[in-house]
Amino acid sequence: MTKNFRALFYISTLLLLSFNQTKAQKTGNFIKASIGFASSSSLYIENYGQQDEVDVMGSGFYTEGEYVFGITSWFSVRPYAGIILTSPDKNPELQNQPQYKVNTRAFLVGGKIRLCAPIPWVAPFIETGIGASIGSFETFTPSHNFNKSDVLMHIPINLGLAVGPKNNIEIAVSFYVHPAAKQSTGVFAAGFSFPID
Repeated sequence: MTKNFRALFYISTLLLLSFNQTKAQKTGNFIKASIGFASSSSLYIENYGQQDEVDVMGSGFYTEGEYVFGITSWFSVRPYAGIILTSPDKNPELQNQPQYKVNTRAFLVGGKIRLCAPIPWVAPFIETGIGASIGSFETFTPSHNFNKSDVLMHIPINLGLAVGPKNNIEIAVSFYVHPAAKQSTGVFAAGFSFPID
């Protein structure tokens, strides 16, 4: 037991020292721009024990800009603004049935925090926060009929990699969950960060 504890102590100490020595995410202020593919879908929600059995999707375009406050090599605060534009996908299997659809056309604004592993060249990160979506939302499924132009809360969740010698190129999968509209949007995007100070 003592040997296991000692080995765990040494490994933990080495990890902490490496976190202090490496810089995966630079400190200072940056601008990050992202562009990518968006896909909206209805949220998995049970309705009296019944689940939506129809695959309802919409696809389209996503872009976002962030102002990055790089506080440490592993933590940053990121106010953001962006746009999601998706249109319903046609499903030939739904002939002679109601045209179920999910549609998102919104301007996003909010704030996120990022935790980033300070590893040179390939640094994994996770982000979350809260924001507002301003636009039109439509979720028409067997169990939901939501169609409004409104300001709705959303929750961003992002997983990705910061790559390159300066970790300024990013590849990420993001999710913007709109609980009120019973829908979420998944995004596959690439981004680039550049310093402004």
